Amino acid sequence: MTGQPKRIYLYSRYERFWHWLQMALIGVLLATGLEVHGMFVLTGFQDAVNIHNFTGLAWLIAFFFFTFWMFTTGEWKQYIPTTRKMLTVIRYYSYGIFRGETHPVPKSKKAKHNPLQRLTYLSLAAVMLPIQMISGFLYWSYNSWTAWGLDFLTLSQVAFIHMAMAYAILVFIIIHVYMTTTGATVFAHLKAMITGWEDLEEPEAVEDWEKAGS
Repeated sequence: MTGQPKRIYLYSRYERFWHWLQMALIGVLLATGLEVHGMFVLTGFQDAVNIHNFTGLAWLIAFFFFTFWMFTTGEWKQYIPTTRKMLTVIRYYSYGIFRGETHPVPKSKKAKHNPLQRLTYLSLAAVMLPIQMISGFLYWSYNSWTAWGLDFLTLSQVAFIHMAMAYAILVFIIIHVYMTTTGATVFAHLKAMITGWEDLEEPEAVEDWEKAGS
């Protein structure tokens, strides 16, 4: 480490746009989805269904463009999973962070996510979100199942998977929001996702675990 924080442009404009757009879309989907299931009343059942369907399709289209951006820019490398320093990072978040210890895997331009974040974000983007989107699309297109040869599915199965993923994503968001407060200051990570710039102690050399993802 250099020991001197450097102001680094960490998140591109598109990354920030996608992050906040996705948060807004997921927020609307969670609210309308819970209303459809009778948790509360905001817009009324039919309006909630319509808003939910429209927002879900918009999310699906936005996710396609994000995936395209990831592979055309090479940013997908940021999500290659690694077990190197995984236990060290878990120990830090479980214990060291409350003792004021330094993060064992500092951010850098070439490695924005630590090993635990890589595994978490990859699981979210490659497993949870696709399952949620596919189950939502199936839910929406229920009347076409017979024509598509999907008679082996049941609406209750698809509905259960869709709702289970919704709650899993909600849990992720709660944890994610908490983790944004663990930077150098409470709002340091949040500010970085707004401006793109963050003050980091940039490593002088790329560590072994980062080379695995390059």
